[in-house]
Amino acid sequence: MNVNIQQLAVHLGGAPVLENLDLDVVHGEFLVLLGPSGCGKSTLLHAIAGLIDVEAGAVHIGGNDVTWADPKDRAIGMVFQSYALYPTMNVERNMSFGLRVAGTPKAEIAQRVARAAKMLQLEPLLSRKPAQLSGGQRQRVAIGRALVREAQVFLFDEPLSNLDAKLRTELRRELKQLHLDLGTTMIYVTHDQVEAMTLASRIAVMRGGRIQQIGAPAEVYARPANMFVAGFLGAPGMNFIPGHLGGESADGVHFQAGPLELTLPRTAFAGAPPLDSDVVLGLRPEHLRLGHADHAPWCARIALVEPMGSHAVVWLDLHKRRIAVSVPAADEPAVGTLAGVTLELQHACVFDPDSEQRV
Repeated sequence: MNVNIQQLAVHLGGAPVLENLDLDVVHGEFLVLLGPSGCGKSTLLHAIAGLIDVEAGAVHIGGNDVTWADPKDRAIGMVFQSYALYPTMNVERNMSFGLRVAGTPKAEIAQRVARAAKMLQLEPLLSRKPAQLSGGQRQRVAIGRALVREAQVFLFDEPLSNLDAKLRTELRRELKQLHLDLGTTMIYVTHDQVEAMTLASRIAVMRGGRIQQIGAPAEVYARPANMFVAGFLGAPGMNFIPGHLGGESADGVHFQAGPLELTLPRTAFAGAPPLDSDVVLGLRPEHLRLGHADHAPWCARIALVEPMGSHAVVWLDLHKRRIAVSVPAADEPAVGTLAGVTLELQHACVFDPDSEQRV
């Protein structure tokens, strides 16, 4: 079922949180709302669910205007960060509670609970109470409670943020498989970019109550619309090097940052290069290479090394800028040494320093 949001405005305590927001979620996709705390992503999810009132605009689910409909009438299933399980009920009763309240026949309730329990590997736990479950098991019960409703749209509000790293990885994989098995529409809120990149069909990056960019994960990562998206995605985010564009030649566009000079390919620009203007060059850490100081166009001193297991993040002091480079773990350089820096300019992006938009 598709979800369509038109000119949505939400005010909390008199302060605007969302203004004139438009969003189309197509049937069967896994859309992730990604952004820092306070950007409005949970508010947007709660507006879709009907948990908060909207100031203006409309919410359509499956072609029906549900802007003022009760949550129970929106064909949604919601999973919260805090599990929200009934402590005195066992797993089976927690999963079936909504169906029992709605007067669903007992045979159908048993069938739905059994199907969801099998899908989520909860069958051995149906008689246990929440206090006897781990955090990951409790979250699976919360997901199961949404599943048994056989909703057309599933809403997830940071469901994995209370779990440890190992459990987050396991449940992330289970959620992705669940989406493949069910084929239903899912909207998922997170501030964790790894969750966003691995789960999403599309990512909507939010900031200050507005969607900054929406697209496939690989597209948003490789071609960010602005410096906020470029810096927010990636660990660490994109490197930014302020400089000046000169003239064009057959090889590309001349770029200079102090004593550092290079020629940018035209693919680095979203449109026509803004010649003779100040710009910001963006390159991700994995698109820089370290080598011998005598055999590279730029040189920099190693300031810090962060081992990450399979790789290391090396921080350089490059013309008064702190730059990150991702290298294989076996190639970690020594702090304080001088290294040559080669840039893979086919992956470069160029931004306007004032508007911070890609040019």
